[in-house]
Amino acid sequence: VGKKVQAIYLWWHKPIIDEELLLSLPNLKVIANSGVGMDHLDLKLVASFGVKMANAPRAVSSTTADAGMALLLASARRLVEVHNISVSPSMDYCEADILGVKVSGATLGIIGMGRIGYKIAVRAKAFEMNIVYHNRTRRKVQEEQAVSATYCKKIDSLLQQADFVMLVVSLTPQTRRLIGKRELELMKPTATLINISRGAVVDQEALVAALQTGVIRAAALDVTSPEPLPRDHALLKLKNVIITPHLGIKTDKATYMITEEAVENILAALNGLPLPSEVLPS
Repeated sequence: VGKKVQAIYLWWHKPIIDEELLLSLPNLKVIANSGVGMDHLDLKLVASFGVKMANAPRAVSSTTADAGMALLLASARRLVEVHNISVSPSMDYCEADILGVKVSGATLGIIGMGRIGYKIAVRAKAFEMNIVYHNRTRRKVQEEQAVSATYCKKIDSLLQQADFVMLVVSLTPQTRRLIGKRELELMKPTATLINISRGAVVDQEALVAALQTGVIRAAALDVTSPEPLPRDHALLKLKNVIITPHLGIKTDKATYMITEEAVENILAALNGLPLPSEVLPS
């Protein structure tokens, strides 16, 4: 049926788009992705076949921002640890051993202030957090003022100030291992790293060492590299880590909206119209 296929809807990176598949689909016009990140696609290869590409930023931004804030709050108040204590047979604990950290009044550093990053800032303002951010391009002054956010031109300045560092960047050659040993050592020893972008944005070996030695307080990760981690991975053995299985977009409503947005892009491509969420190769 290769000649009949005009569109592909990618769900969770499947099917794998490679040269062999593209050669087998001579009438393919568009690939619509079920999410924002496009790092699993060779954009230049796809474009060389004259195929358009689209993602689903509108559908996933709010639910991913919710997931980021959920991880921040869960880590700050050590919810996984105290849940395990609460359901344990003995419920034996010392209150001093389960003290969390205060969120209101703390400084949140957002690395990547795109659509999702900005929605996180809106939520963080409601929690009375101080917001600093780093982005390739600075937001408009009125947008900064709306969430009381301060721009950090240098990522080092953000890392040194923040009590919570939230990663919300796309995975590119420039952001791969963006956070490594040097960057972790710039953070406060009381700081928490939250990653809702891609696992490869963080040097995981450096993160394990930082968590084991107290370079930073904790980490909350919705993404790892690989996914899932091997069952014997050091991150899985640490109490000061929360790991979730890439659930940023996984809500019933978001799943429905993602499909709607993909269909909208597919129909536009098939009818020769501009794609609402077209992604171009850089």
